[in-house]
Amino acid sequence: WSQVVSEAEKIVGYPTSFMSLRCLLSDELSNIAMQVRKLVGTKHPLLDTARGFVYDSRNNLQMRGLVVLLISKAAGPSTAELSFQHDMVSGIYSSQRSLAEITELIHTAFLVHRGIVNIGELKSCDGPLKDMQFGNKMAVLSGDFLLANACTSLAQLQNTKVVELISSAIGDLVQGIYYENSKSSEENCLTDDIGISRWKEQVFLSHSALLAKSCQAAMELAKHSAEIQDMAFQYGKHMSMSHKLHSDLQPFVRESSSDTIAFSLNSAPAILHQEFGGREAWLKQIREAVEALCSRRQLCMAKTAPPHRCACVFQQLQEAIKAGKGVTSAIDLCRCHGNRALAALERFPPSEARDALANIVYAVTRFP
Repeated sequence: WSQVVSEAEKIVGYPTSFMSLRCLLSDELSNIAMQVRKLVGTKHPLLDTARGFVYDSRNNLQMRGLVVLLISKAAGPSTAELSFQHDMVSGIYSSQRSLAEITELIHTAFLVHRGIVNIGELKSCDGPLKDMQFGNKMAVLSGDFLLANACTSLAQLQNTKVVELISSAIGDLVQGIYYENSKSSEENCLTDDIGISRWKEQVFLSHSALLAKSCQAAMELAKHSAEIQDMAFQYGKHMSMSHKLHSDLQPFVRESSSDTIAFSLNSAPAILHQEFGGREAWLKQIREAVEALCSRRQLCMAKTAPPHRCACVFQQLQEAIKAGKGVTSAIDLCRCHGNRALAALERFPPSEARDALANIVYAVTRFP
């Protein structure tokens, strides 16, 4: 993945880490960074988000902006915009570069907002209560600051359709995160009663809509046809769906790590496992895993974490999912979305940028 990203960055003209750098060097964000330092020594998630924003060169933080730049270069100028080619650098309009930065700002703002913790579930080892409350305030305020900056830059593009597209993507993100966090019963706090179709709808809102609509907006800024705009949307949608499926599959397909990796009980392999075996059978497997742990705890009198968060529970459920059809079905679904992303690319002329976009798809659909 790192090699794919590195080669793609050369094609678009500069490392997309500059997007973070420009934001980090602003006086306002520097002040936020100084405040976040007060959380050092606690386990507030905002610290991990801040570290990732600066140091994560491996996969996530700059991927969306990079794809927007690549698809902008792959499409090139439209016949309606030939007179404005002097505004292009490395085959990309300055407005499209601004859009890529806006996309990253929005994504980062929501990452920061996701770092808000439930004060009622904190343990003493997480850090002093006042520090964790302060961390929550910083997560809200700094996320709002990034989002406000993105909206200001969006207005400066002076394109009504682009503003409409990105605004609707922000609405999709909010709706998707709401679905992720809304639980209607005690059992649903562990696992949702949804099928793979509903799962895909929710993942589109919370993970794919921003990239898909940003790719479409990049084509609108270059005045490309509705057909090309739709192909860009389809690439962004299906590539990001593949990316999410690839991420969900890692705890089940990694061969290098012998340790059990915690995974979401609402991830794609788990949802597919539930769909094949039935809701009741899945809930029974969860209860048996938790009860087995509670029985062992009664013998050793050790209570270090809630039962449903312990590694041995995940290990038992992981083995159950591996023994079923959930993992292979999730891999097939990941490759299906990857193929649909590649099909959308066929509408773009052959180029280094198109090849780089295809390589990104290959990187997230390849499994051991």
